[in-house]
Amino acid sequence: MAHNLYTDLFAELGIPADYGVLPPMQRYKEVRELQDIGQNIVGRMQQLAPESARAWHAMVRAAANDQITLLPVSGFRSVEYQAMLIRKKLNAGQRIDDILKVNVAPGFSQHHTGNAMDIATPGYKPLSEEFEESPAFEWLSANAYEYGFSLSYPRDNNEGVIYEPWHWYRSN
Repeated sequence: MAHNLYTDLFAELGIPADYGVLPPMQRYKEVRELQDIGQNIVGRMQQLAPESARAWHAMVRAAANDQITLLPVSGFRSVEYQAMLIRKKLNAGQRIDDILKVNVAPGFSQHHTGNAMDIATPGYKPLSEEFEESPAFEWLSANAYEYGFSLSYPRDNNEGVIYEPWHWYRSN
């Protein structure tokens, strides 16, 4: 881990220095080139790496052809934005151990790559396990692989991250 940025961030946020060792977690670098893909469910512009943006748009069109609506919640996130999410939860009184079960530490988020997308659909609470019950999840489970996307955090995943049926990652 690079000493300056991550060591300082981890110390500031109270993240253990051995985070990501057990269980082993992959580190991700921030992508440099991004493309706008449209606004998310609260009106904030989202971005993905160019190839993932093209795949996202193709996947959204294909889902729409099957009467399925896929909505962006969160695409690219910088290391600093990931740290800000954790700071907000700390400031709200949450414990770092509890936060890290839901939000991975800066440097460990697939969102840094510009290839991860949190997805919602109308009628289902965003960023909740309820998404698993939606026709959108069923469609993604059957079709997302055709666009290079896969479910990152199934139940009981090896990285110890909570089950996230809404989080899909496109590996290059």
